[in-house]
Amino acid sequence: MIRLSVTARIALLSIALALVSNLVLVAFVWKVVRDDAIDELRRDTIEQSDALVAVYRTGGLTALGRTIREARTPGDLSRIVAVIARDGRLIAGVGPELDQFARWPKLGFQIRAIGSPWSDRETGYAVRQIGAYRLVSGRLLDDWEEEQRGIERALAAATMLSLALGIGGGLVVTRYVGRRLDRVAAVIEGVAAGDLSRRVANAASGDAFDRLATRLNAMLDKTERLMSELRIVTDGLAHDLRSPLARLRAKAEAAVLQADPVQREAAMGGLLIETDLVLRILSTMIEITRAESVSRDRLAPIEPATLIEEIADLYAPVVEDAGMRFEAVLAPGLPKVILHRELMTQALANLIDNALRHAGSGGEIVLRAALSGNAMHFQVEDRGPGIAEADRAQALRRFGRLDQARSLPGAGLGMALVEAVARLHGGRVELHDNVPGLIAAIVVPISL
Repeated sequence: MIRLSVTARIALLSIALALVSNLVLVAFVWKVVRDDAIDELRRDTIEQSDALVAVYRTGGLTALGRTIREARTPGDLSRIVAVIARDGRLIAGVGPELDQFARWPKLGFQIRAIGSPWSDRETGYAVRQIGAYRLVSGRLLDDWEEEQRGIERALAAATMLSLALGIGGGLVVTRYVGRRLDRVAAVIEGVAAGDLSRRVANAASGDAFDRLATRLNAMLDKTERLMSELRIVTDGLAHDLRSPLARLRAKAEAAVLQADPVQREAAMGGLLIETDLVLRILSTMIEITRAESVSRDRLAPIEPATLIEEIADLYAPVVEDAGMRFEAVLAPGLPKVILHRELMTQALANLIDNALRHAGSGGEIVLRAALSGNAMHFQVEDRGPGIAEADRAQALRRFGRLDQARSLPGAGLGMALVEAVARLHGGRVELHDNVPGLIAAIVVPISL
């Protein structure tokens, strides 16, 4: 069994559609022309028959016979006018080789052979009753049929031309579609070979191929970013877990070797601290993965004021115990925002924890919700040392720890979780100067 390629199928489909559409058009034209010709023939024949019946009514058979004889036109051999008796005898008439009819003709208009002399020649004629006779008037369709055959020949030529154009159009479509598909296939093959930088060229025409290219490029951008983050995570885990695991092993060994119960208990306390650090790193990684894999149908409309008040009630005592002032600020008339409540709460909690860790005692932390354009800003403001503009991209990466933070506990995953939550909501994380201090904002659109 022959298996055709996609482009060959498209070409055959284009040819078939062109042929079928043109055959339908040709059949329609032929029928319209034929019906119009028959209607015109019927009108002319009936008008002629009405005129002859009027002559018979006023002058009888004698006047009708005279009119029929005078109706003969020199050179016109197609016209037929006859008065027929019930036994088929010709009472009066004109027409080529007119002698008798094969049978008593039926009343009305018909298109058929009317007698033995013309058994193979179609005639359009009308039959009317006049006294004991029947009047037949009409004409042979030789000229009309010749015109019909001419039309049919023209339509057949048009069909062949449409078939040729369909084949040509199919080949053009095949070439165009094949070229566009080859570009997509080449990019996919390059990506499969490991080159994640390959992208499909966009012709900016807005057609289906451009929409496919846009979606494919977006998917490749996300894949490249995830692969890059996976390498960073792998390297970061290997680097950041090495030290806590080494300390964990050393303290476990020291606890085992300690004979003094007091010293053994102190060693066990250090062992628990190192274990908690490793668990915290792994837990944060799980939270980031969860934030990146949550479906958007889990998001729901949330009142920003309610969310900020809940976080303020939870963290205000913690901040005040650390010797700092806490303030929650809400702009008036904030609309509802489509959010994942738990993950947004976790992200803002991370920002407050960072501010607690870096702002120092005696300062202040402000939790603010404000509307700017078509986006909602959830931000935490502190009065600490801030982050230099050149270091802000590093601060948002997984395991990205700045030099001044390396002496503090942590693994550099808090801001990565915040950015993952912002991406889930179709937003972004912005870091700005607070002069002094840092403004860390999660910016999300009001509607997804």
